[in-house]
Amino acid sequence: MINQGDFFAVLNKHRADAIVAPTMQASIPWQEASDRTELDFPVNNVMGKASSVGLGVALALPHTKVIVLDGDGSLEMNLGSMITIAGKQPKNLCHIVMQNGIYGMTGGQPIPAAERVSFATIAKGAGYAATYEFDDLEDLATRLGEALGHAGPVFITVRVAPKPRTAASRGGKPSAKVRSTGAAIAAFRQRFAK
Repeated sequence: MINQGDFFAVLNKHRADAIVAPTMQASIPWQEASDRTELDFPVNNVMGKASSVGLGVALALPHTKVIVLDGDGSLEMNLGSMITIAGKQPKNLCHIVMQNGIYGMTGGQPIPAAERVSFATIAKGAGYAATYEFDDLEDLATRLGEALGHAGPVFITVRVAPKPRTAASRGGKPSAKVRSTGAAIAAFRQRFAK
């Protein structure tokens, strides 16, 4: 398993000019780790919908790479989006699921079939152009660039260590780098207006 912070550091090195759309448990930590916050599109408080939002952004901006940072609990709530993504075949979309086997936002309850589900197998069966799975940091660091460079839609599973949200972790204020979904939408309208 890979520490989420280590994964974010590797992704940050390889993201280039890609839009990154993190959701739920990944949203604040990704924005705090990101070197390109102007290209981050947080998808907050919409459990299960990050892949759908990411697909919309990818279709609207076909010449811009879009990376969705999804959680396994979130993805299980909207598995149908994988079929929609495969049906549209956006060449610029990379869908990453951080698989930790729990609903991190609600205290760490196990997701259904946590020990058996293979999201990469589901993605392949749905028709994604390529799938990758990583559970080793060195392998991830070596091959993530290849995975992100593949024509999409690409699906990547990264097995991360569980880190459930606790009452203590809900306190405190995120850094000034973190912005709301509304603020991101306003900034994207201005940046990508035709």
